[in-house]
Amino acid sequence: MVEEKKKPIATGPGLPEMPDEIVISPPKSVFDWKRLVFMSIGITLFVVVYFSSQWPDAIDPAGAHFPLSQAAKGALAVFLLASTWWIFEVVPIGVTSLTIGVLQALFLIRPAKQAFNDFMDPSVMFIFGSIVIGMVFTKTGLTKRLAYKMLVVVGEKTSMIYLGCFVVTAALTHIMAHTAVAATIFPLLMAIYALYGEGDKQTKFGKGLFMGMAYVAGAGSIVTLLGAARGAVAIGFFNDIMGKDISFFQLTYYMFIPGWIMVFALWGFFMVCFKPEKKSIPGLREKAKQLNAQLGKITRDEIMAIVIVGAVIIFLALRSFYPELKIFHKTAIVLLSTVIFFLVKILDVNDLEEIPWNIILLFAGAMSIGFCLWETGAAKWLAVNWLVMFQESSAFVFVMSIAFFVMIMTNFIMNVAAIAISLPVALVIAPYLGVAGEVILYASLVVAGMPFLLLVGAAPNAIAYNSKQFSTGEFFLYGLPASIILMAVVALSVFVIWPMLGMPITIPRP
Repeated sequence: MVEEKKKPIATGPGLPEMPDEIVISPPKSVFDWKRLVFMSIGITLFVVVYFSSQWPDAIDPAGAHFPLSQAAKGALAVFLLASTWWIFEVVPIGVTSLTIGVLQALFLIRPAKQAFNDFMDPSVMFIFGSIVIGMVFTKTGLTKRLAYKMLVVVGEKTSMIYLGCFVVTAALTHIMAHTAVAATIFPLLMAIYALYGEGDKQTKFGKGLFMGMAYVAGAGSIVTLLGAARGAVAIGFFNDIMGKDISFFQLTYYMFIPGWIMVFALWGFFMVCFKPEKKSIPGLREKAKQLNAQLGKITRDEIMAIVIVGAVIIFLALRSFYPELKIFHKTAIVLLSTVIFFLVKILDVNDLEEIPWNIILLFAGAMSIGFCLWETGAAKWLAVNWLVMFQESSAFVFVMSIAFFVMIMTNFIMNVAAIAISLPVALVIAPYLGVAGEVILYASLVVAGMPFLLLVGAAPNAIAYNSKQFSTGEFFLYGLPASIILMAVVALSVFVIWPMLGMPITIPRP
């Protein structure tokens, strides 16, 4: 602001003159042309697609036609607008999600009740409950206690801090949902970053720490059925179409090596792209010991938090081994812990104001556009058009094309939906190319777990964004080379790893 002095008057003998009036001039506003351009691009894409003439049908190898209705075209239009606004953050990401529901209702793409019901889908509430668990860890002091103990183990080198955080994150996703892991690890990383000595300033170390957590949470979650729901859904499709079942340990047998290759590959990636400004933090280990000692003995609230969260994790794990427990929905189990936290007064009403509703809305909108693409048939139209382009390709090219399609789609819609629209079509085409169904299943599951481009691709991405260490544009930009690494690991798995482990890659053509 600019201060203008007017009519200076003497205030007394020997004293400097003081203005009798101070006029505050408002700062000159700078018009945000970049924001206007990308906002306009999103709106233009919506208008062009929605009001365009009828598009050609998609035709699968069996000759079945899949027309693109006006509602489906509208779903694609909303999808393009939302993607543009999310990537370039022309408005808060939660507001873009609200726009998704509004456009569906205003342009009669889906009834308002359907469009907005998805905002309270059980998956969204599961994310809410997982974030609350993370808040409890922070409020009780468990986060700091865990962070200090980790730093005592990994030492003062920032490269080892990266590695330690990534390994712990990936390992936890073997036994609990990656959303819950991210929500639990996030405050721990905030505590670690506070000791880096840069305050809230954005740094390379901060970007690598939080983006890396999101990426490796996905990498670890592919190893078991406990990491995410996508595995069980994909196996269900595979069983229905191929008449074969995949056991819990069989999935882990084939996914363990690709998952952990990605964890260590991502560590190398972040050490190159976001090499920490400091090679080490001198005295960090001793400081961590001192801070841990200052916390004193474990408190009642910490013990109760451990017991409650531990019970949730155990119950969720048992659901995978005892089918009769599946009548208890995972969202209800996680939300029960939220209720208990308030009953035992670990949390109070003020804590509700600390919940990042922007992140909750982000996933609410992602669920809405995902269901919109699925229910209108737009997603099926995309999948058939993509896969038939490769129906004359070699087995390897066909598998990689499926993996690429799932990888792209899982960045924009639920990974479960991305698998649901592509796997059935791919499994029908595969025998004609001499491709085994197993390699399609596992290749799809690998990439479905690692959406590295958009925040809406997975909850850990959005949770990491809450650190304010990176922008949506940066996430997208660095997600491109990370996605190339992912595709390289899939290729290595198809060519070398899975054949060595005994997985069938090709079968005789009919």
